[in-house]
Amino acid sequence: EFMQAFWDIEEAQAKAIQHLASFVKDKSALPYLLTFIELITSAMKTHVDSLKLQVDGCSLLLEILSQALEQDVVMALDENVISSLLDTVRKHSENEELISLLCTLLMMISASEVAAENLREVGAIPELLSILRNFLHNEKICLSCCGVLWSLAVSEKNVDQALLRSAVPVISAVLQEHLQNGTVTESACSALWALSLQGCLTENEYEPTTALLLEALRMNPERPMLVKNACLALASLLRLSEISALRFIMDSKVSGINLIKDVYHLHFDDPEVVENICVLINEMVQYDDVVLDMLSQKMEELVFEIKCRFPSS
Repeated sequence: EFMQAFWDIEEAQAKAIQHLASFVKDKSALPYLLTFIELITSAMKTHVDSLKLQVDGCSLLLEILSQALEQDVVMALDENVISSLLDTVRKHSENEELISLLCTLLMMISASEVAAENLREVGAIPELLSILRNFLHNEKICLSCCGVLWSLAVSEKNVDQALLRSAVPVISAVLQEHLQNGTVTESACSALWALSLQGCLTENEYEPTTALLLEALRMNPERPMLVKNACLALASLLRLSEISALRFIMDSKVSGINLIKDVYHLHFDDPEVVENICVLINEMVQYDDVVLDMLSQKMEELVFEIKCRFPSS
């Protein structure tokens, strides 16, 4: 009632947000705090010029949503809430600290299919791409934005192909910039996989994207999720183009076939990783030149081993 009565007074809203923040350590207060999400975002929208109120509001929302995720509380934030957050993004697009908080918040929100749909509806994709271009150096921002873009691209509903196509060079730049950071690379690979599934890559992007994914795999072979995402993205590219297949076997830095063998031996006891390796192998055998290379490197022994290890799959 206090927040509603004094909605236009910045100091009153700021004090209310600070007061609510004092309850976040008490996990039993979560149902109570959830009822304030719309009021918090409404205060942020009304007082969008106040940087401190935006930071405090964002931090409080992060705490509330983190607890909701921990306690498996399903959240589906409506379009008004998400629109308010994007207003803050636009108003404070140069403030790295606040943008980092907001991107983490958007990544959490996008886990819900309904919220992901709302993010698309209010024009989140151009904002996310702009953020990535401006803060390419920031690992946390890149991780969050790639996570949101994956959520937005992976759904088949109302996807704007032209908009998603413009994401490919940006995600590729993120991957190139952060190849040595396994967490960011993992997130970027998943986004590229979703974009390739949606048919968003142009013919000119097939070969450099294949090379980039091979490099990501070569530099981070120990990460199961990254291996799964990279294998699926590579499989998608090989399905689309023989150019990708030839780059896969003739890459100057690493042979794709040797790389597949290496990652298999690292993850041979992980059925999900092995399954995705098999998806990639299945695409490799479409092309005669690749098959010849596979035979010369005794790839059939690896396939036989997989069949013996997973007879029931």
